[in-house]
Amino acid sequence: MYKRKIENILTQWKSSPHRKPIVIKGCRQCGKTSSVLDFAHKNYSHVIYLDFHEHREYLAFFTGSLDVDTLTFNISAGMPDAQFQPGETCLIFDEIQDCPSARSSLKFFHRDGRYDVICTGSLLGVNGYKSPQEQKDQQRASIPVGSEHIVTMHPMDFEEWLWSNGITEQHIQYLRQCLENETPVSDAIDQRMHQLLRQYIVVGGMPEAVTAFHETNNMNDVLAVQSSIVDNYKADMLKYALPSDKSRIRECFDSIPKQLAKTNKKFQYSTIQKGARASQYLGSLQWIEDAGIIHRCYNTSITELPLSGNAIQDCFKVYMADIGLLMSMLEPGTAWSVLQGDLLGYKGAIYENLAADILSKMGRPLYYFQKEGGLELDFLIRYRGECCPVECKATTGNAKSLQTVLKHPEHYHVNQAIKVGKYNVGRSGALLTLPLYMLFLLTDY
Repeated sequence: MYKRKIENILTQWKSSPHRKPIVIKGCRQCGKTSSVLDFAHKNYSHVIYLDFHEHREYLAFFTGSLDVDTLTFNISAGMPDAQFQPGETCLIFDEIQDCPSARSSLKFFHRDGRYDVICTGSLLGVNGYKSPQEQKDQQRASIPVGSEHIVTMHPMDFEEWLWSNGITEQHIQYLRQCLENETPVSDAIDQRMHQLLRQYIVVGGMPEAVTAFHETNNMNDVLAVQSSIVDNYKADMLKYALPSDKSRIRECFDSIPKQLAKTNKKFQYSTIQKGARASQYLGSLQWIEDAGIIHRCYNTSITELPLSGNAIQDCFKVYMADIGLLMSMLEPGTAWSVLQGDLLGYKGAIYENLAADILSKMGRPLYYFQKEGGLELDFLIRYRGECCPVECKATTGNAKSLQTVLKHPEHYHVNQAIKVGKYNVGRSGALLTLPLYMLFLLTDY
């Protein structure tokens, strides 16, 4: 079992005397179920696990009254081993989006207070096809506003990946000190971290892919896992999307590598299909985003805070939420090229998506800046109270746009910038240079 940050969130949740049922949402196969079950078995005497996706018969428990006594009676009748002991029983509702009435029951569990409830959901934000019975359940159900605590869980982030490879908190604290003091990382640590970064690019953060890497050290096994996950995503698109949207969702999803391979990585509907318009595909793209498969990175009108207020809503890039899944969608042999440091034409796409992966898994929304004339900044973040451009380089290289912006603070209002790539820690005036593996340490807002 890998160390995951969700465990700290669950521990804090359980320590609250006024805790509400917690709902952990995130893309499929990012580790929600295994993390929740591991936590529950460590912290409760009795764990009752209901998977609504695999066991449709469990939906019947919630067809009548949602009173807690009625529900516990129904569940214990259908699951003879279930034991309900106040303060010692945890109910786990897995894939709760498949049972809307179970989600409605959370307000009753919250009011009752005898039992803790942890829920997971992969497609909570997705609107799509529902059977006649599911439509009836949806009409009967309601989201328990104010009676649930919602948390988003991502695939393993880069720091969790480091933990899985034996990097300790002592090592990470050393990197933090190098960042804070702006001193170079020692050669031995630097080489190991760059190696782990390259491996993270090709493996990503899906726990099953990480396990395949550690157990077999065979990239073909890793790619097989990743391809299976991508195939499952495509199956979800066929199963859950509205019939009229199915093909367009697939076309949007399949176009992502092509979108990122362009020199101008702005998402263009014409790349999906010649002559395609936003009105045709906007809902399809939203479906993929709501499923947690992609993240949008919005262009901003100016390089100033607040970034969300300056975002241009119809001008954005699209990145895969997990870098390893992007790698599995590229042509065969790309992963081997990355491990050898030979990226050819994909280097910009891969390393930008890597930065997006790291930043988004930190909980940072994604923004960039581009204006006519060619000036472009890969990412903009809020750092130490200011708008800070972040330029991502696969190898060493000049960052002309950064230099232009820093030379004209009267126009761009930027006083600091960061360049990440195959570097060590260094500074030149307002420009801080960092190895790309230190991007996850930029936690100072």
